[in-house]
Amino acid sequence: MKRRNFIKTVSAASVAATAFPKSLVDNSDYRKKGLIKPLRLKQGDTIALVTPGSYITEEEKEESINNIRELGFNVIYTDRLMQKNGYFSASDEERAADLNEMFERKDVQGIMCARGGYGCARILSYLGYNLIEDNPKPLIGFSDVTALHYAIYKNCNLVTFHGPVSISTFSKFSVKNFEDVLMNPTFEINLLNSTTDNNFNPYGITVISDGIAEGELIGGNLTLAVSLIGTEYDVDYSGKIIFLEEFLEEPYRVDRMLTQMIQAGKFEDVKGIALGVFKLCESDKTNPSFSNSYTLMEVLKDRLGNLGMPVIYGLSFGHVVDKFTIPIGINAELNTNNQELKLLEPSVI
Repeated sequence: MKRRNFIKTVSAASVAATAFPKSLVDNSDYRKKGLIKPLRLKQGDTIALVTPGSYITEEEKEESINNIRELGFNVIYTDRLMQKNGYFSASDEERAADLNEMFERKDVQGIMCARGGYGCARILSYLGYNLIEDNPKPLIGFSDVTALHYAIYKNCNLVTFHGPVSISTFSKFSVKNFEDVLMNPTFEINLLNSTTDNNFNPYGITVISDGIAEGELIGGNLTLAVSLIGTEYDVDYSGKIIFLEEFLEEPYRVDRMLTQMIQAGKFEDVKGIALGVFKLCESDKTNPSFSNSYTLMEVLKDRLGNLGMPVIYGLSFGHVVDKFTIPIGINAELNTNNQELKLLEPSVI
């Protein structure tokens, strides 16, 4: 990313990791209202860096700080960021406390997850949903962060953002999409696919079932969406456009997860399905699970091609270089003829 001139960045590596009083995570008076849109971000705002799942290295921390600064923001974090606890960045309680603190703090305007990995689902019961609802601000991340997006959407009706984590590669495409959605929104935004070769996508854009659909956006990582089925954090997909991506899962595993969604009735009354890039989701040729296998596209067409709704594969989101920033809960139009996803309203105020 081209470096710009910014105001002096604030870093708070030594902010005290105080435990949250129980009252701050008491959800007994939980209120679900209409859709809540956070304030737009602007240059000079302070972004909190958090690790709600797996840990990051010191090198990745520095990379994260530089990436956020280059977007034009100040950076703040607590000493919980680097507390290693097995494959987590800290204990479940500490990771949740960090996120709760950053939502509550008045000197923080947005929150970016450093990475996904694993662990976000484990902290859902420790989050203060009343606190989050009372202090709405953009939460940005993807992959394992899908669990946070679902839980906050379900409990707070707050728009959050399936977008880059701080260790992502911030290409010009990704930065423009980030700024268009979070900083310079217009009434409608066309999310047009990347025309570079940055994204590993041998199928290109593939229309599985054509048509035009309009509905509220919900989705993220397929594995995480499936893992939340049957929990209190699962969402109702009725009347919505589902967007899904995946990484490093063989075709039979993608088949299994989509079959579970079908059998759980998750696609009933859905308006359309937008698929990102399912990166490296073909059979492992060096050590395949089966000697014969369907391809990823054969699985997608078999499982999703006869649902009676528009389905398209290969949009610019997922574990790829050029990423959309996709707001959860915003009305959108999926048009397979134009091969585009259009946001029909601003996602920030």
